[in-house]
Amino acid sequence: MTDSIRVLVLHGPNLNLLGTREPEIYGSQTLQEINDLLAASAKEEGVELEFFQSNHEGAVVDRVQEAPSWADGILINPAALTHTSVALRDALAATQLPVVEVHLSNVFAREDFRTHSYITPIAVGMVTGFGPTSYLLGLEALIETLQSRK
Repeated sequence: MTDSIRVLVLHGPNLNLLGTREPEIYGSQTLQEINDLLAASAKEEGVELEFFQSNHEGAVVDRVQEAPSWADGILINPAALTHTSVALRDALAATQLPVVEVHLSNVFAREDFRTHSYITPIAVGMVTGFGPTSYLLGLEALIETLQSRK
């Protein structure tokens, strides 16, 4: 059991459409169902989670900038911002918090533009291609990282 670890879980643009958006790529689980899976896993570990989703780059950047006042680490599926947002990359780096990047689909088996991430170089690691399990594996890795730093 882990005490006093807090993780901010960030979901980028269009992830609010999970369950109906291209289920052949992203699966049939909703964002709420994924959040519920994460919450149950975190509870078992004694880890506190806060969830945030936005379709607006600036809102995600603002939430990242606020993260150090509460969170010990960040679990993020930046979605399309992965491939486009230097602002998000810079905000994540500025927090100096450990970041784990996750993706539902295998971004390396998709369109060429999806193979480049602005986030990966500043992240502890990335989990991609396992559907909602990517989030669970990412959370587990982030918790282990945070525990090793205490």
